[in-house]
Amino acid sequence: MSEFKQKIVFVTGAASGIGQAQAKAFLEEGAYVFGVDCQKDFGLLTSYNTFQSYTGDLSQFIVCQTAVKVCQQAFGTIDILLNTAGVLDDYRNLEDTSLDLWHRILATNLNSMFYLTKLWLPSMLEKETATIINMASIAGLVAGGGGMAYTTSKHAIVGFTKQLALDYADKGLHVNAIAPGAIQTPMNAADFLGDAEMAKKVAEETPVKRWALPEEVAQLTLFLASTRASYLQGNIVPIDGGWLLK
Repeated sequence: MSEFKQKIVFVTGAASGIGQAQAKAFLEEGAYVFGVDCQKDFGLLTSYNTFQSYTGDLSQFIVCQTAVKVCQQAFGTIDILLNTAGVLDDYRNLEDTSLDLWHRILATNLNSMFYLTKLWLPSMLEKETATIINMASIAGLVAGGGGMAYTTSKHAIVGFTKQLALDYADKGLHVNAIAPGAIQTPMNAADFLGDAEMAKKVAEETPVKRWALPEEVAQLTLFLASTRASYLQGNIVPIDGGWLLK
């Protein structure tokens, strides 16, 4: 029997890409999954009777409050929080980063994570053990994985994860982050347009010479959320095909 059977999982960015793959992986393990996204179509996830969804912009605190309340009404207190939602900034440098873009990227990628973690934290600490997995990026460890705003947001997520893990390690809160490299998701769809030259270039620069699938990140998530990874605390785990070796 899966250790995730009847566990309650809250996933952001669940309508597509990595978030959807994570949600599906936990559903297949017998968990109850509450997915949140700014998109309305959650696709194949709606075929599971243990899945509930909420549509809203998580960069707004009131939306986060509402999503948490709806989840509590549907399933109760969560066991696992997956802060996955995020957006790119089109690799814009500082000169090309407008104030609006800066605030939008930071609000979506970082503020939403702070809001939801703060809202869920008291009830998660009441449990014997609970897990939080944040979505960082190789752009949170080195430059070049995004533009000014995106790279800044992901570096901040790395710091957020480490401090959270340190502050609550002795209280049963299991905290880590995942740092993906090139993952083939709708967020990167532009790289595959036309002759897909950008996608080919990224694959060539990746030591294993390919992009990863969201399902590969989802499998890593299952491991990090499991008791097998209970001694990992505050780690930023790359899944990058060797990108950071360079």
